[in-house]
Amino acid sequence: MYDRYTVNSKSTVIRQIITLVSIFAAFGMNIIANINPPNGLSIGAISNRFFSNVLITPANYAFAIWGIIYLGLISFGIYQVLPSQKTNLLLRQIGYKVAIASLSQIVWVICFLYRQYALSFLAMLGILLPLIAAYMCLPFPRTARQQKWFIRIPISVYLSWIVLATVLNGAITLKSWQWSGWGISGQIWTIIMLLVAAFITHLVTIPRLDFAYASVFIWGAIAIAVRNVNYLIISGTAIGLSLTLVILLLSFSFYAPIEQS
Repeated sequence: MYDRYTVNSKSTVIRQIITLVSIFAAFGMNIIANINPPNGLSIGAISNRFFSNVLITPANYAFAIWGIIYLGLISFGIYQVLPSQKTNLLLRQIGYKVAIASLSQIVWVICFLYRQYALSFLAMLGILLPLIAAYMCLPFPRTARQQKWFIRIPISVYLSWIVLATVLNGAITLKSWQWSGWGISGQIWTIIMLLVAAFITHLVTIPRLDFAYASVFIWGAIAIAVRNVNYLIISGTAIGLSLTLVILLLSFSFYAPIEQS
């Protein structure tokens, strides 16, 4: 399928290197943002100090998922740079999409740390859209084991969290503009946003039986429920949507073909 030029082409090597470097650069930027933020406050500190009343925000522990996200992304980056992956058609289809998302992640961190919330939302779209495009390249439900663990799951986990983060970033941006919510209470808007995120998750995960993507949504939804334990309507909705997703995925999985090993 591939001739010698294709296998050893400089463009393939350049793509592999740029993708790996972009992932490590984003990882490094996130470490700096938490250990020594350039504008004085970390991302979490900004969120807790200025946007503690944004109800769609999950409990602080939920953001520990970034450790899993970057573990997956670094694994993806190392896997795709291996010489044996030069002819991997799936990686060729994904192309620079993960690299673009990683570079946009750096821009997002800088914008958010300097409290440019509208720009941070645009940067978040710069993460989201390439990840959607990369996700659309993924084979479901049958995937070879290596591609499942080093390509499919890292992208699924990253995308799922970024969908939730985009909703949160949008809410923070509107809050920074002192948007009135058209007279609708914050609790109702939070439920609406949860329903939208759940609808997207159901639409994505059930046809593909993407448990990785679904697990991240459940993680985030439960964390939102924990943070809003005093608002029964919010916590109940978050837990109910999570349980519904679990039941549907388990039900449909009985009819799924067995994945390739």
